[in-house]
Amino acid sequence: MSNRPLPSSFDDNADFYEENRLAKLGRRLKEEPLIPLGCAVTCWALFKATRSIRAGDKETTNKMFRMRIYGQGFTLCAMLAGSYYYQQERDERKKLEAGFAERKAREKQQAWIKELEIRDQEDKEFRDKAKKLSERRQAQQAEGASIAEQAKKAAQEAGSIDKS
Repeated sequence: MSNRPLPSSFDDNADFYEENRLAKLGRRLKEEPLIPLGCAVTCWALFKATRSIRAGDKETTNKMFRMRIYGQGFTLCAMLAGSYYYQQERDERKKLEAGFAERKAREKQQAWIKELEIRDQEDKEFRDKAKKLSERRQAQQAEGASIAEQAKKAAQEAGSIDKS
């Protein structure tokens, strides 16, 4: 057996081709900066509405609930406009990710094939050693049998000489 480490199909490096979560968040914020803005306006309006409810100011509460609706509408429009505007770029990104996934699958398959070839070679080496050992044993047994036959013949000849 060789001392080199075997490649394993279970070895995986998730960040080899893929971007991490923080990088993806940064990329998405750069692509569509209006969506987080709409979410922030909506959250701010809800916060102000809760404060005005506790204070008992109905007029500000109604304004803030209307502001929340406007913020949600703005966010929805930003999502639709962004998805329309960035559709082509997303399609290209999906093709690129599909290519990375295919390349990763090929590399994994290559590593698995290489591992199987190494295991097959080691198995052949083991079988060859076992075959040589069995041949040696058979040769030793045959040699021992021939020595025993020679001793038997010698004993028989000595016995036949003694009888005569």
